[in-house]
Amino acid sequence: MIPEGNLQSNVDRFNGFADDYDQHRPEAPSLVVEIITRYLERKVELVADIGCGTGLSTFIWKDVARQIVGIEPNPDMRGKAQRKLETAGATTADTISFKSGFSNNLPFEDGTVDVITCSQSFHWMDPDSTLREAGRVLAQGGVFAAFDCDWPPVLQWEIDQAYVQLIAKADEILNREAPVEQQAHKWSKEQHLPNLQRSGQFRYTREIVFHNHEQCDAARYIGLVLSQGGIQTLFKLGNRALDEDLARFVKLVEGHFQDRTLDILFSYRMRLGVK
Repeated sequence: MIPEGNLQSNVDRFNGFADDYDQHRPEAPSLVVEIITRYLERKVELVADIGCGTGLSTFIWKDVARQIVGIEPNPDMRGKAQRKLETAGATTADTISFKSGFSNNLPFEDGTVDVITCSQSFHWMDPDSTLREAGRVLAQGGVFAAFDCDWPPVLQWEIDQAYVQLIAKADEILNREAPVEQQAHKWSKEQHLPNLQRSGQFRYTREIVFHNHEQCDAARYIGLVLSQGGIQTLFKLGNRALDEDLARFVKLVEGHFQDRTLDILFSYRMRLGVK
């Protein structure tokens, strides 16, 4: 039984592709830690990474915080994070742990958490109950930070356009053909900052925009679009309506990269609140 305010379909959306997700999605950049610690203004004792997935936003804290807890309701994603932890060495394993849980029912005492992060995940959570729970567990002066990539990463206009069209078509097909109980619900990312402001949990809120360069080849770029949950959901339903579009996209991407590894730009938006 999941806590009220959560949807099983949102959890199940991430079944079955944890390895591909972890291989192709970007790890949270070090700027995340730099920005958040500037606003925290004290030593980081406890970080809660909520909706942590495969740990792409969890391990970046290992040399900064005394304790990091990744909270993830999906067993496939959490299992991948745990397997990574088991190969990370004893020091990291002493610092980081992963637990099953939900954003509005966190396993922490009142006022004990310094930092809460939601990387690419806050739009899958009920904002009202999540922010109330964040307000409960954050210590005074603690920081809540939800940050997301702007998809797609910056590359070339025709590829950018094709990427956006693929995602939109996948969502359209799912809305039309997927059983209602299998349809996930996303909250608007554009409302992240207004939701923080309306919550009454924070003395200060703002949006911060930053960028990060990463190396990428054609296989990784194609993997990025295939790691999108809507496309994966179509695959799991056995729906092949995107096959021709995907084939055209692969051809376009491979033609641009021409077996090269290129620098691409990931743009991020962080919505931050200080308790």
